[in-house]
Amino acid sequence: MKKIALITGATSGIGKATAEIFAQHQIDLIICGRRKERLDLLASELSSKVNVTTLCFDVRNKDHVFEQISSLPEIWKNIDILVNNAGNAHGLAPTDKADLKDWEDMIDINVKGLMYVSKAIIPQMVERKTGHIINLGSIAGKEVYPNGNAYCASKYAVDALNVGMRLDLVQHGIKVTAINPGLVETEFSLVRFKGDEERAKNVYKGVTPLTAQDVAEVIYFAVSRPAHVNIADVILFPTAQASSTIVNRII
Repeated sequence: MKKIALITGATSGIGKATAEIFAQHQIDLIICGRRKERLDLLASELSSKVNVTTLCFDVRNKDHVFEQISSLPEIWKNIDILVNNAGNAHGLAPTDKADLKDWEDMIDINVKGLMYVSKAIIPQMVERKTGHIINLGSIAGKEVYPNGNAYCASKYAVDALNVGMRLDLVQHGIKVTAINPGLVETEFSLVRFKGDEERAKNVYKGVTPLTAQDVAEVIYFAVSRPAHVNIADVILFPTAQASSTIVNRII
């Protein structure tokens, strides 16, 4: 029987790459994001391989999250895989100079948004005694780095939520996995630096970073393990990276 996966933040980067690799392996898709045009385009690209439906919502909007997920037709309600991918970094400044709005956005998206979507989906997994939750964390949730303050705090929260979910849901046969990448070249840095392309490029200067496809392949590996195997926690680096702050740049 084919599985159904719901992926947040599916319009770009890791979320989009995950949708593509799931489609290659015949996993039906509920792709979610804020940008309807991108969702529709991705759905049209993948619909020749699997069944695809879209939900357009902002994970920060609790009521909209629950409304959209509850609006799914019955044939889509038994979600086997949840990929909590939606998340962002906003700004990179020391604590005394950081923008409070940036802090609020990161907590609202990275932490509260993940909790809202999970809360909307977990009950049916508990009822069916099956399911797999993939939480996209970061090396920033394992090691704090200078000027990371609120972003690191948000990803530490994701790390704690991942462990908490695993402890709470093991009795129901539900798998919970954390995927924590280091440097990945997506729209991440462009968003963090608010469209400053030069500053965003410098993040990856002198190093071959991970790609969204690299991370998506690890996500698929985790969800494709046998029923008795749960990949609990993964840290994924490019070869040139050893920690959140140690990167071997060839310049």
